[in-house]
Amino acid sequence: MNIAIFTDTYFPQISGVAASIATLEKELTNTGHQVYIFTSTDRSADLAEEEGKVFRFPSLGAWFVPERRLAYAGMRKASRLMETLEIDLVHTHTEFSMGLLGKYVANKHNVPFVHTYHTMYEDYLHYIAKGKLLTPKFVGKLTKYFCKGASLVIAPTDKVRRKLISYGVEEPIKTIPTGISFKQFRRTETSIQQVCKIKETLHINTGDKVVVSIGRMAEEKNMQAIIRALPNWLAFDPTIKLVMVGDGPVRESLEALARAQGVHHAVRFVGAVNWDQVQYYYHIGDVFVSASTTEAQGLTYIEAIASGCIVVAKEDQSVANLLMDGQTGFLFRTDEDLGPLLREVFARPQQLKQVRQAAKKHIQPLSAEAFGQTIVSMYRACMNAHRTSTRFSSGPLSIFYRKERSS
Repeated sequence: MNIAIFTDTYFPQISGVAASIATLEKELTNTGHQVYIFTSTDRSADLAEEEGKVFRFPSLGAWFVPERRLAYAGMRKASRLMETLEIDLVHTHTEFSMGLLGKYVANKHNVPFVHTYHTMYEDYLHYIAKGKLLTPKFVGKLTKYFCKGASLVIAPTDKVRRKLISYGVEEPIKTIPTGISFKQFRRTETSIQQVCKIKETLHINTGDKVVVSIGRMAEEKNMQAIIRALPNWLAFDPTIKLVMVGDGPVRESLEALARAQGVHHAVRFVGAVNWDQVQYYYHIGDVFVSASTTEAQGLTYIEAIASGCIVVAKEDQSVANLLMDGQTGFLFRTDEDLGPLLREVFARPQQLKQVRQAAKKHIQPLSAEAFGQTIVSMYRACMNAHRTSTRFSSGPLSIFYRKERSS
């Protein structure tokens, strides 16, 4: 099959969506399929390396998330590529510019349109007019409109599937968790050497306990709760180090909070790390912590388990099938519970060994290989079921793009 993936975010941008797409692309390619990425421009992209596989469209920074970009032109270019590349199926991974473009060309060229719903937008409304302009009800209407006509809508978790149903999405919805490459996160001689170098750079001693947090530093990720819990941990063990990997709009405020809490000496702000290097930062950790309840799936939890970390996370539907408290991880209900919980976790070395083993066994069905096989099966089913009649109007979509010829 020739598959066209339409997305607003792709490498070198760092995000869960970009990582998910990279995993899918790799698995599809490994099984003999041709994958083409249609995405927005990025000044940091290696165009020579991408040539023939990644096609970028003129874009501007999104006003609500400046580091993300929205395409504003390219209908004719995309349409030409659909013909030239003989695309069999379009898979969109965004409801915005490139998603609308993908839906439009799928309809125009009469190929199936599959969509993965990655983001719980209700948790991000504060970025747009402080939540006063868009309401959850409006998000539901936009989501229902976008999904209309899809051969299949993929939800990474049952939490997302239930939300789509509540929005009134009538198209077929299937829960398919994104898989990860276990090989990438396996501890090896090379990774051990890298871990030693990183610890030396971060001034972390061999006997220090290390708590790792990895993700975009944004309000909805609730990373401030982790820093506020740190004094409690340090009272238990003053050698504990908190390593925070990632970047984002609240990084400066998190650094200021660490100073205000008097724990800045125990926090290491690493910044953004390339996806092919992120495993080493899991490997330096004994425990991975997340206080977020806005995850659609939470790939970082799976990556952490695959890396051998104990996962401590806030209770949420997104982790209901992944983390069983005291069995495959540890859960806390309120931010205030995090400090005491981590103290308890570090005080149970024998239980941690059992939890680590049980968690690794539990995530085996979430391999990248199994994920790729499931997606291919869904693609084939969609192609077999596809009807040639047009099931949605393309008219309204064209307002998002200039109609003149674009390169």
